[in-house]
Amino acid sequence: MWLYQIGITLLKAGLYLSAPFSRRNRKFLQEHKGVFKQLKAFAKIRQDEPCFWFHCASLGEFEQGRPVIEALKAKYPDAHIVITFFSPSGYEVRKDYELASLVCYLPLDGFINARRFVKLVRPTVAIFIKYEFWYGYLKALKHDNIPSISVSTLLRPDAVAFQWYGGFYRRMLRLITHYFVQDELTGKLLENIGIRSTTLAGDTRFDRAAALCHQAEEIEMAEEFKDNEKVMVVGSNWPPDTEVLLPFIREFEERMKFIIAPHQINEEHLSYIEKNIPYKIIRYSQAKMNTISNYRVLLVDNIGMLTSLYRYGDFAYVGGAFGKSLHNILEPATFGMPLLFGNRSYQHVREANDLLKLKGAVTVNDTKDLRYKFLTVWNDEEKQQQVAEICQNYVQTHTGATQKVVNYLERFLP
Repeated sequence: MWLYQIGITLLKAGLYLSAPFSRRNRKFLQEHKGVFKQLKAFAKIRQDEPCFWFHCASLGEFEQGRPVIEALKAKYPDAHIVITFFSPSGYEVRKDYELASLVCYLPLDGFINARRFVKLVRPTVAIFIKYEFWYGYLKALKHDNIPSISVSTLLRPDAVAFQWYGGFYRRMLRLITHYFVQDELTGKLLENIGIRSTTLAGDTRFDRAAALCHQAEEIEMAEEFKDNEKVMVVGSNWPPDTEVLLPFIREFEERMKFIIAPHQINEEHLSYIEKNIPYKIIRYSQAKMNTISNYRVLLVDNIGMLTSLYRYGDFAYVGGAFGKSLHNILEPATFGMPLLFGNRSYQHVREANDLLKLKGAVTVNDTKDLRYKFLTVWNDEEKQQQVAEICQNYVQTHTGATQKVVNYLERFLP
């Protein structure tokens, strides 16, 4: 622990020394400056109600933990929810999250910071999402007999903890009270280092996707646009996806309609799509109820509607896989429809690999490949229905992780 503390101290010193020359490090220090002031203000309002501390590395982990937060808040409305982030991508988006009593950055780990944090927050239970672990905080929680839970844990054999030189990380993992793992492999890896307090629960993201789709609002404009025709929803497409899709859309726009909700809604991208689909395309912001059914392509120029729009789809193309990473495919899968996406950057997305094996989804290389693979489903109504059911059943059979976590946490509450 002393070596770890020295390492953290050197890291902090490095951040301060490099701040004048690094905008990123300077911003990091500025954003963390008032954290303990926030924590002291929270400590003043903290009474004897239960307090659940959730730590999320970034926005993705927050969305993974969100079903548990909402379930706990529904069951214990007087409980405090404290959410900490390490990444600005999570904090900036969710700093005003309505269910939380406090949202802040996690102070840098170490003896002093960890003990101060735990003493001020006094969590009933600490919940870490996926694989975000900090030795000092886990030690401080252990010292005060506060249970620590890891939710939607996903580990791989090449992780440092499972190498011959990973003794420190193995000790850190053993400080967690209980793990809710996503798959059998993670449970087996933990068992191999002497950790048996695990539950195979799955991924809470499935619960989140199912809940979002259940709560999805009806969009009258989209319903009127569909007009009982087949629709492909194109979700979160980036320019490389757009290049593959445009010739395909021009070929099929007489046979089915398209709803396009780009990831980037800047004017340049929207105008480019419009210019390359000259036939009956309308932006959502310009559409009118009495004429929208006359159009073949609905171009969505706002953010936040995509989940609800998937309910009007018979097919879905999900963007991102021709770039850095495939976007969310659980939402269209929940509504039940054949899925298509690029063939380059999806391998790290577990549900993409699962649905490819189950034949609920296909990858495409280019426009020609997209056309060929789409036609195999388009020309076979029975196969289209089977594929849609595969996707829907996949999500339904993987839900339930949230309830398992909540049931376990009840033992620590009056």
